[in-house]
Amino acid sequence: MERLLIIDDDVELCALVRENIESEGFEVEAVHEPEQGLTKVRSGIYSLLILDVMMPGMSGFDVLRKIRAMPSTLPVLLLTARGDEVDRIVGLELGADDYLAKPFHPRELVARIRAILRRTHTPATEATPERQMGMLQVGDVELDRGTRSVMRGKRALELTALEFDILRHLLENAGRVVSRDQLAEAVMGKTLSPFDRSIDMHISKIRRKLGERPGRQLIKTIRNAGYIFVLASARG
Repeated sequence: MERLLIIDDDVELCALVRENIESEGFEVEAVHEPEQGLTKVRSGIYSLLILDVMMPGMSGFDVLRKIRAMPSTLPVLLLTARGDEVDRIVGLELGADDYLAKPFHPRELVARIRAILRRTHTPATEATPERQMGMLQVGDVELDRGTRSVMRGKRALELTALEFDILRHLLENAGRVVSRDQLAEAVMGKTLSPFDRSIDMHISKIRRKLGERPGRQLIKTIRNAGYIFVLASARG
């Protein structure tokens, strides 16, 4: 059974969310103090964190910064204020895997949780040998599907779960253009709204971690089309 953690100071909302999630077969623990939540995260026993942005004392952004500074790849679903695009952008920049605006329908929350869990790990009964052990290499970038690790040259890259899956999908389609919508469907399990730039934010972070330089991009933006991971033979 998947174990989820909620960090939110709203006791009533936590109780409601917990009831709805547990009814779907998850084990859920809720804490209302950010520091207590960080202690729970350090235990490494959770499959996903549901994190509220607006909390007194320490905001969800502060909590997320601390988590991403840890040796942790815990997926994080951020709860933001409805219509607050700034919160969403900041959250994605800090390493959130997805976001959901309050108020939200419980079924949408469960759908987002399942989508994140599907992309962050595959149960052994469903995994194919390729997904368990397959290596991808394009140029000096090497991705291991089994250990969910990425190397560029001799340097290990610290990617979030979602960043890993975006890069994996681009590497699997190296030399071909992949649209934003295709990426969102493949790795996030959702359709992007017309003004949703979350994929672009994640691509930007991946580029920085790859150490791209002007004129030497590994991931190129194709105007009005999407992104392409450039084959080594085609790089300038």
